[in-house]
Amino acid sequence: MDVDSITLFAIVLMAIVTYATRAGGLWLASRLDLSERAEAFLDHIPGAILISLVAPVVVAGGPAAWLAAAAAALVAWRTGSLLGAMVVGVACILALRSLPSVAPVLSSQFLVLG
Repeated sequence: MDVDSITLFAIVLMAIVTYATRAGGLWLASRLDLSERAEAFLDHIPGAILISLVAPVVVAGGPAAWLAAAAAALVAWRTGSLLGAMVVGVACILALRSLPSVAPVLSSQFLVLG
């Protein structure tokens, strides 16, 4: 495999810029004195981003995705474990989609929305 030097240079440069922006943001945040309200706001951003990425997939995924999301939400609520919720959600969607007798019913391609 032959790697072009310009391509390699571009990848290394992009990695440096990505690291610099992340490290610079952390450095800047450590220098700022934020109010409790601003800190609470910033603490909720990762969850909001996760929801904004997952919600469209769940809505469009059909009943199998809805059931898996409900199971994951229940585990997250009862245990507080994000990892446990993700494992349960993935296991549920895999199990529901692999059942031959219910796969067509739980698949979004057979779901008719009016």
